[in-house]
Amino acid sequence: MEIKATAMSLHRHIWLALAILVLPCNVAIGRAPEETYYSTASEVRISFFATDEHDRALEHLQKEDFAVVDDSWVIRDFRSFTRADETVLDVVVLVDASESVEPRFAAAMREVLRLTSDNRPASVDNLSVLSFSGIHPAVICSGDCRSSSGEARLGGLHPTGATPLFDALAFAGDFITEHRRSGAKPVLILFSDGDDNISRKSAAEGLEAVVASGAAIYSVDLGYGDRVSEGSRRLKAMSEATGGRYFRVEDGVEAVQRAVLDDFHASYVVTYQLPNHQPGFHSLRILPTHNLSLRFYCRNGYYYENSVR
Repeated sequence: MEIKATAMSLHRHIWLALAILVLPCNVAIGRAPEETYYSTASEVRISFFATDEHDRALEHLQKEDFAVVDDSWVIRDFRSFTRADETVLDVVVLVDASESVEPRFAAAMREVLRLTSDNRPASVDNLSVLSFSGIHPAVICSGDCRSSSGEARLGGLHPTGATPLFDALAFAGDFITEHRRSGAKPVLILFSDGDDNISRKSAAEGLEAVVASGAAIYSVDLGYGDRVSEGSRRLKAMSEATGGRYFRVEDGVEAVQRAVLDDFHASYVVTYQLPNHQPGFHSLRILPTHNLSLRFYCRNGYYYENSVR
């Protein structure tokens, strides 16, 4: 048997997940190359974290505190429940450098430069910055972002050109997949207003590449004003669909970094027997059983194909 998530097979399902915005769930069922998840047993593996009523990550969760809803099946009998085993973070920052964010670009870059400063947590030892504007996304720095040359390249960014957000998400997802290290948890911090006006890829295709990389999107909204825009709604949807969080640039990068680290240190993994062998997309939610103020974050589905390779 195998549980398989390819870009083609997940295209319509991830777009549906963005539309209905069910509770976010982060599903990984064994990892293999070529954007495919395999399992030799009928077992589902979910990594997740939970927050309390004050939006604080919970580090002392019990398996009796939650249930998994796999399609219409309510799962309480878990095969295993443990803390996540990743020990470090691979952080990729994706910066919108297009004309549409010009009013907030200076504020965004101040926050990006704070992220690349030497005052960083010990668990964040691998940082890359990508940008997008015009036609092609670009790697600004990777592994040397805190060097003088890396800072110079970051300082040379200026807002110009059209906005290929969806293409940039696909580019970032492929970059994360290519550079991901064993034992590291990938995180994508996205600075953008959520708009797109030139991409060749669709929103679903861009998100699929991030989903395949295993990264959670922590989006930082560069939209102007208090009005909730279509771009803001898109950023929230993408963050929720990948098990990340949404912020506004006014919140400051310290809040984003704190959330990333808290979520990382409070991550859990639960496994259970596959309840339904029906091929196709299976939606997922994690719900509280006792404290109804708890909120659970993970990807919101997986694709199952009953076949043998």
